[in-house]
Amino acid sequence: MPTYDFVCNSCNQRFDIFLTFNEYGKKKVTCAHCGSKDVRRRMTKVRIAKSEESRMDSMTDEFSGFEGLEEDPKAMGQMMRKMGKEMGEDLPPEFDEVVDRLESGQSPEDIEKAIPDLGGEAGGDDE
Repeated sequence: MPTYDFVCNSCNQRFDIFLTFNEYGKKKVTCAHCGSKDVRRRMTKVRIAKSEESRMDSMTDEFSGFEGLEEDPKAMGQMMRKMGKEMGEDLPPEFDEVVDRLESGQSPEDIEKAIPDLGGEAGGDDE
């Protein structure tokens, strides 16, 4: 059964109630707190889940005009931050550090020098 959110106009308390689709609009709803029949339906936010493919498509569309980003660290940082948010995944703290440095204008080369083991595992290519 779907859950519907309501607000009581008498006591201003929120409550939810389970109603079948057939009951909704026909069955009288009373406040779960004070019993008043003076209630109104509360509209809640709707989340739309995107598939990974649709997230990637929207990023491709949004960032298709970013040629030459390597010459503009601030724009590169902004793009990376948007892409990180769009991915919806937890990213390591190093990601935020790199993006913050880019947005402050630091070049990727300078970031690599400042954080030498950023790009891979310790030990280098000798393994």
